[in-house]
Amino acid sequence: MSTTIPPSSPITTPSHLLPPASALITRHSRGWAYCGIGAGLLGLAGFFLTGGVGVDTDALADNQLVAEAVTDSAPFVWAYQVVGVATAILVAIFAAGVFRRLSQQGPAQSLYPMLAVSGLLLVSAMSLVGSGICTEMFWGMVRDTDEFDADTVAAQLAIFNTMGWVWAGAGLAAGAVAVAGLRHGAVGRALGVGSAVAAGLIVLTNLVPLQYMALIPGALWLIGAGISFARSEQ
Repeated sequence: MSTTIPPSSPITTPSHLLPPASALITRHSRGWAYCGIGAGLLGLAGFFLTGGVGVDTDALADNQLVAEAVTDSAPFVWAYQVVGVATAILVAIFAAGVFRRLSQQGPAQSLYPMLAVSGLLLVSAMSLVGSGICTEMFWGMVRDTDEFDADTVAAQLAIFNTMGWVWAGAGLAAGAVAVAGLRHGAVGRALGVGSAVAAGLIVLTNLVPLQYMALIPGALWLIGAGISFARSEQ
């Protein structure tokens, strides 16, 4: 005698015991994206802060005249130190968020996330290094007249007005985001196009003797990318 075993029925969980669909969606904080916006705004603020330590062209031929022209600008130098350090930290946080976003949305084993984070970490490093001269420069400017070294202050001024603005790394990051977005859909098309434009402008500033001007398109890209990521992040 043969016995027929009925096929087993799949085990199902009653619908009332299942978690809601919304609970299955991984949601991430938008804080990292806001850090990008803040970093861009602080970058522009730092750019204009250094304008408070300006010297007339006629004085550039004499370091003593340069030093005398910036003697009362020590508060601007101090403020730029704070802004530069804050910018460096915010960019580093933003870099981590961009890396995670491109890793999740881009093609597997892609280089784009690492290229983007590398470029942003270069920006972070330049902001930190550029603000590093402020400590020595500040104390040099507030010393008594007999301790005031005009040649040293003049040399520091050249670094103060350029080093923290060399944001070529932002071009690498923007280019990586542009390609990841336009070719692979890792980001919205608007951000992809904007990133491509920003990368082009940053490359242009590095092809001519205006390398320090890369901060302007770089900071604007940070603001735009931060806004875009903040609006799209779940």
